[in-house]
Amino acid sequence: MAEHTIPNASALSGWRKSSHSGNEGGSCVEVLDGHPTGVPVRDSKTPHGPALVFPTVGWSAFVAAVKDDDFPV
Repeated sequence: MAEHTIPNASALSGWRKSSHSGNEGGSCVEVLDGHPTGVPVRDSKTPHGPALVFPTVGWSAFVAAVKDDDFPV
């Protein structure tokens, strides 16, 4: 079974946030590319906190749905 969380996300390097995020230090999520078990996602406000690891296929489907505006407000 693949791991679903990383207890201390700061143990990994290479985190990135969306280019659409502002530089005001606000809330956003960060993702890490190239992880062997999926796509780790963490809260930028708590970099030493946990990260959730999503299956690559599931994360890709989520990103595509967001880009297609599939989530009504």
